[in-house]
Amino acid sequence: MKLTLLLPAVPDDSWVFAKQIGVTHAVVKAAPELSGLAAPDDIDALRTVQKRFGDEGITLVGLEGDQFDMSRIKRGEPGRDEDLERYHRMLRNMGELGLELLCYNFMPRAKTADHDWHRTDVAVPLRGGSLTTCYDVAELPPAPALEFSHEQLWANYTYFIQSVMPVAEEAGVKMGLHPDDPPLPALGAAPRIFNQPEAWLRAFELAPSPNNGVTFCQANFKLMGADLDYWVRRFAELKKLFFVHFRDVSGTAERFTEIWHDEGDDDMGAMVRLYHEVGFEGPIRDDHVPAMHGEKPKVPGYGTLGHLFAVGYLKGLLDAQHISYI
Repeated sequence: MKLTLLLPAVPDDSWVFAKQIGVTHAVVKAAPELSGLAAPDDIDALRTVQKRFGDEGITLVGLEGDQFDMSRIKRGEPGRDEDLERYHRMLRNMGELGLELLCYNFMPRAKTADHDWHRTDVAVPLRGGSLTTCYDVAELPPAPALEFSHEQLWANYTYFIQSVMPVAEEAGVKMGLHPDDPPLPALGAAPRIFNQPEAWLRAFELAPSPNNGVTFCQANFKLMGADLDYWVRRFAELKKLFFVHFRDVSGTAERFTEIWHDEGDDDMGAMVRLYHEVGFEGPIRDDHVPAMHGEKPKVPGYGTLGHLFAVGYLKGLLDAQHISYI
């Protein structure tokens, strides 16, 4: 496995910490507001981001998240064909630069919202006064009618994936689809469709390709009520297990809290053994973590100190079971 961190597109202290704890692989969101450059459909901008990592001895393995505004694509609005052309250029640029992984989602935003994934509280106390995030559907205002239907969202996704997957395959880029977060049928007025594991099987049928796969976000599949052992094995047998997000939660999709990796009721060591047993050799990264004393992360769930703990915990699990990693 490749121990990987999501690092910012501009070097900061988190890059130093990553190297100090022995993590030399990264994924990045290289959107202009984060990189200070053009979006990754501009190859010079993407090459610059890649060089920043290389100059620091960190291997950039891929991109994660929306690299530019995907609203028209996800909502099926006029202008999506122009946006899809940008997406095609981005995939070709990734292939030219040897960036082989794209973690993406298909979570549309409601017109009145500024988020795709969402939490209702970002300062829930955990042990020792660390602060974490939670989601409680009861804390949201009454949901209005959906702005468009689930089947329309499926149609939008079909249009997208059948357009981009041939380009991804030609470029040698594996696209790992991330679950809805939270994995519910809707978030406010926006429908959601990737909230049950069977949805991935439908996605694979829509665009059959060895480059069409899954980002297995452990916590979100847990919140779906999925049998994690079964679905990891199923995706691995299909050769669709591209990327793993290693985190834990307590609760249900309607009301959950993100917790420390070592305090849940899941056997995290068993999950590591499972990934190894099925032959997973791709990137694995710890995902959302609580904020520790003195931290005020810009994005909730992405404090630096919590990642230091999580990576150490993951390395300990791997070492204890003699599982090799880089």
